[in-house]
Amino acid sequence: MLSAGRLAVRSNLLTGRIRISLNENTKRDSNPDLLDVEVFFYDHKRGADPNIMVSGKVQTVLGPLDPEQLGRTMTHEHLTMTFECCYCPPAAGAEAEPEKPFQMQHMHWLRQNPYSCRENLLLQQETGAVREELLAYRRNGGGTIVENTTTGIDRDLPTLRQLSEDTGVHVVAGAGFYVDATHSEATRNMSVEKLTDVIVSEVLHGADGTDIRCGVIGEIGPVGQSQTARPRNPAAPAEILRILQEAGGDISKTVMSHLDRTIFHEAELLEFAKLGSYLEYDLFGTEMLNYPFHLEVDMPSDSQRVQALAFLVKEGYEDRIVISHDIHTKNRLTKFGGHGYSHILRNIVPKMLMRGITQQQVDKILTDNPKRWLTFK
Repeated sequence: MLSAGRLAVRSNLLTGRIRISLNENTKRDSNPDLLDVEVFFYDHKRGADPNIMVSGKVQTVLGPLDPEQLGRTMTHEHLTMTFECCYCPPAAGAEAEPEKPFQMQHMHWLRQNPYSCRENLLLQQETGAVREELLAYRRNGGGTIVENTTTGIDRDLPTLRQLSEDTGVHVVAGAGFYVDATHSEATRNMSVEKLTDVIVSEVLHGADGTDIRCGVIGEIGPVGQSQTARPRNPAAPAEILRILQEAGGDISKTVMSHLDRTIFHEAELLEFAKLGSYLEYDLFGTEMLNYPFHLEVDMPSDSQRVQALAFLVKEGYEDRIVISHDIHTKNRLTKFGGHGYSHILRNIVPKMLMRGITQQQVDKILTDNPKRWLTFK
């Protein structure tokens, strides 16, 4: 259970690499202090077929890949998914949804209310537009996308494989289950051990009845998740890492996502960085003024995100940073006036260089750090 936020775990299961995303809640509970995380952890010595192991490789939807071929990598994206689980009508008294929200004159409304339009949450309808975006991503120097869609939000592995074949962009798919609101009755009735076996099988053998193997745990909602009225618990990321470490996880191979809207103060950020996980700023291109599910939480601008990166680099954490956009709605695509998957490469990298981050440090953030995390031992 996790009351402070939804726990999403990403992992290279064969080496015990865990990735965690702290996503804020959409429901509420009477106990704001409850924090009890069930950790899914796999011992690579248990049940793995040596012929399937991809030691020294990265597992993509097209098969094992030499890590040196990854190139610049966005570590938290979606290429095809549905997000209807997070639909929320416009608040009482707020501007109503336009009749035709995707007309240009209404795009400003979608930017501030992305989850109040059901059609906007159906990214899987835009495979053609995503294909064009990936071609542009490759032209702009992109090499790999880590695609985090999991069971519960319509993971589509054949489409991911086709997109990779069509564009030449490497795609690493995510194993696992999304948050409890998306769980089927069968999923809810699974034990932790059974859930773990499913995830391991998705990495070792293939997922969703295909032979396409996942390379990370994408996003996984913990069993028995509880919700809280508190918009966020600033102590939750450190507490989750503590629990993970006690369960046998390797913090140095762990990524904590969504830090851009979780830890805002430099002193708190430094304390968390000392714990040794990767630090992911993955909401570049998001233009909402407030976090939609908790309006009291202000969303940072891209300039503020770059300032946070520059601060972490200055403090010596350049080897622990990864970045991305977390595109998961239609309005984030360039087809609909969004920044698209090339935003970091086209617009943020020059800003990073302007703020004193060197090209060598940029290369670490975009290439070396993701490569280190994604490679199976």
